[in-house]
Amino acid sequence: MKFTGWKKAHKTHWEENACVEVGTAPGFVGIRDTKQAGVPDAARTVLAVSTGTFAAFVNGLRG
Repeated sequence: MKFTGWKKAHKTHWEENACVEVGTAPGFVGIRDTKQAGVPDAARTVLAVSTGTFAAFVNGLRG
């Protein structure tokens, strides 16, 4: 599965790489660790969840 449009939080401190970023593929959201920034995309670990699951997670965080 190929994820594109990777984004990380706007408040992330760019020097620390202490965050996660999210990308999308049809019907899915990919979540990966920014600490792997030097690793080629094909070799990076990605947690894939459905868009519905990700939306429920974000809504839960918002309360």
